Amino acid sequence: MQRSTPWEFSDDRGRLAVAGERPSRIVAYIQAGATLWDHGVRPVGLFGSQHDGAAPDRTKSGELPREGIPYLGAGAAVHPDTVLGAAPDLVVAVTYDGEAVYGLEAKTARELEAHVPVVALGVGPGRGLAVVRERFAALAGSLGAGETAGAALALDDAEDALRTAAGDGPRPRVLALSAAGPEQAYLARPGAWPDLRTLREHGVALLEPAAGPGANWATATWAEVAALRPDIVLSDVRANAAPPEALRGGAHWQAVAASARLVGWNPEAPCSRRAHARFFREVAAAVRGAAGR
Repeated sequence: MQRSTPWEFSDDRGRLAVAGERPSRIVAYIQAGATLWDHGVRPVGLFGSQHDGAAPDRTKSGELPREGIPYLGAGAAVHPDTVLGAAPDLVVAVTYDGEAVYGLEAKTARELEAHVPVVALGVGPGRGLAVVRERFAALAGSLGAGETAGAALALDDAEDALRTAAGDGPRPRVLALSAAGPEQAYLARPGAWPDLRTLREHGVALLEPAAGPGANWATATWAEVAALRPDIVLSDVRANAAPPEALRGGAHWQAVAASARLVGWNPEAPCSRRAHARFFREVAAAVRGAAGR
């Protein structure tokens, strides 16, 4: 009689998740769920963060199907009974500080861990983008799934295109930001974001906000943004960021939009080769265009 093989996985909080057999019913934070989908794993439920609403943020959901995967709430609205009602044998989330399970209240995370293994993978400052991808790939592999060889080739090609675009001639000034509203924006500190650090490593000239409070973001007026004279703006496309139509009445935003190429930036994109290849291709095209090549 064949016996099932116990499953275990060490997460980025230093905790060992253990199950009697390989998990197959996975509830995930929406970014993690979109990443697992790119590896061939279909979650049975999703949850959002305190920045999300009663419906899933489709920007974060990547290529996940729009129907058929229940959304179980966001942040404080996620109740342990709701999650356990989906009968998961694993919960997958992300962590920014190596301790807290992002998207869940601390009490909720503790209650869930009393009933089901919880894995949190690091996506915060200090993590290289390749390392983040590898950790999700390792988790997917432990679940019997993985990305296709084509995804690896696509990423290699996209990184080559990005390096070529960034290294050939004048380098356009690139600013990553999240629009807070008509009066101000949050400027990303590139060192705090694995994808932005990777762009810089490949030669993209990312602008650094002025020193000040805020580990990940610096707050600035649109006049201050315009004064930086960016050639390319990587603009946060998540639902919690102000959309372009909310900014059009401001003269300084209009000046930025008129002089800079706008590229959508998702700070919580799926951590997969497919998603990163797509982003790198878009940035490479913008760099070539801004430099007139």
